[in-house]
Amino acid sequence: MPIQSFGPFRLIGSKRLLEKDGEPVIIGGRTLDLLIALVAHAGEVVSVRELITLIWPNVTVEEANLRVSISALRKLLGDGRDGARYIVNVPGRGYMFVAPVRTESQEDAAEEGNASSLARPRRVTEAPQLLVGRHDTVLYLSRLLLAQRFVSVVGPGGIGKTTVALAVIHGLRSEFDDDRVCFVDGGAISDPDDLPNAVASALGCPDHVSDPLPGIRAFLAGRRILLILDSCEHVIEAAASLCEYLFQAVGTVHLLVTSREALRVDGENVHLLQPLPYPLDEAPTALQAMATPAVQLFVEKAAASGHLEALSDKDAPVVSDICRRLDGIALAIELVASRVGVYGINGTVDLLDSGAELVLQGRRDASPRHQTLQALHDWSYRLLSADEQKVLARLSVFVGELTLAAAHAVVGDTADDRKAITRAIASLGDKSLLQVCSTQGPARYRLLDTTRAYAAHKLAERGEEDEIARRHALYFTFLLERIGIQGPAFGNPDLSRVAASMGNIRRAMAWSFSPGGDRSIGLRLTEAMASLSPGHTLLRECHEWCQHALRIMHAPGRAMSLELDLREALEMSIMHALGTGEEAAIGRGLQLA
Repeated sequence: MPIQSFGPFRLIGSKRLLEKDGEPVIIGGRTLDLLIALVAHAGEVVSVRELITLIWPNVTVEEANLRVSISALRKLLGDGRDGARYIVNVPGRGYMFVAPVRTESQEDAAEEGNASSLARPRRVTEAPQLLVGRHDTVLYLSRLLLAQRFVSVVGPGGIGKTTVALAVIHGLRSEFDDDRVCFVDGGAISDPDDLPNAVASALGCPDHVSDPLPGIRAFLAGRRILLILDSCEHVIEAAASLCEYLFQAVGTVHLLVTSREALRVDGENVHLLQPLPYPLDEAPTALQAMATPAVQLFVEKAAASGHLEALSDKDAPVVSDICRRLDGIALAIELVASRVGVYGINGTVDLLDSGAELVLQGRRDASPRHQTLQALHDWSYRLLSADEQKVLARLSVFVGELTLAAAHAVVGDTADDRKAITRAIASLGDKSLLQVCSTQGPARYRLLDTTRAYAAHKLAERGEEDEIARRHALYFTFLLERIGIQGPAFGNPDLSRVAASMGNIRRAMAWSFSPGGDRSIGLRLTEAMASLSPGHTLLRECHEWCQHALRIMHAPGRAMSLELDLREALEMSIMHALGTGEEAAIGRGLQLA
């Protein structure tokens, strides 16, 4: 059994002995077992269940017993005193030994020519077995990493950053000295100050408790090593500082980072990982659907869940729509497809319609933040400032794209909020929570549908649903009125000016006529919309809106003029869309005229 040293301590497992500065330390048997288990897995998270099984085999104990032992061990080691950090709690997962560990053995001494040697970097987990639609990306990133040395893979949670990173590093093993590839799970680190120690521990370099950076630099000097920092968004400042330091100080180290936000430091090459492509055609055949990676992944995961039927032409549009609703996000597709074996394809659609996608459980061995979409978004949401949380929740009222002007009008409480909202939107974009759809003309943004569903829950928790929906409906009413779509019902309005807003206009209309909405806004919106329908796909919708508005209309002072406009639009929509007319509508319209 090797001898392991960390800080002033030396752990001799074969003798069950712990020394500090050469002197034996009095330590209980259970506490020593706990220390041996943690040090043996330095730089890795050891679950509560594993530790209890190792320390209390064949005995039923509560988690509280483990917490007491951890507390005693931390006190014995002086954890937290004079900057020393040894054991950190990873909420929901377990504990991790973060101090750098030096390993000594007779074999190492003979090999290295001295009494102690440096442990090799900890091995990476197995290569991903299912890599759908990412082969070209992996090849491109591999070449970029070899050429530029420092690459960050950035994208929203669940899009597949870790999967791509693992595929890259497994393909590049032969490019690095003695298979030196080191993986650090940043998601297991809660305190940014622990990141350098976790890296040093994973590398197996000499420990410098007060400042591990010199030890890391000395260890890496002259060695061609690939260092992967995975899931760094919650320790972004520490990761940025560490990566910039290593990139500039050690010319042989290659850095691969995954994060929901770019580090924005010198030398970084950012690759924005895109969602998996899905069919754009609303009614693809099975062959056409299976040509897209999103549907391929869905079918693979559905088969793994017990659904063994091949994709049919009948089901292809349904599956394509599911992938479209999930925005091509790999984790979301996996979680939803994993229910097909139980519910079938149409039953799975019903789950989505009920909003269940946020709470569907994933693999039990996945990290807590990847077990549900709810947990995935909770992880990002907790990293936001209070202003960013408010803005994200309020943006959920928008369907599809939105402009900065729309966000200012709907999200802000006062005119003075504009700068703060602009900053928050820029930050949400940086953190992959808000997509930039277009930079031609006024920038347009959108929330991914799963993010929007999560943000809508947060808006409900804030008790602001109706107020923000009212602002949203008023904004799009003002928009239509402002651009002059109130002329003769069958003029030729410039439909391109509002085409990108149609989803929001429909949403505003639906809210206005809902039980909790404002019918007066709905009437104004219907009147403004009436002139939009000619030659447009909204003829049938215009017919329904006008009929509904006429049934509930009560607008004193302008009822006659409004009713005339609505009846004109109604009759023309009937003739154009349905190919018939209604004498009652014409008669009443003539009477009003």
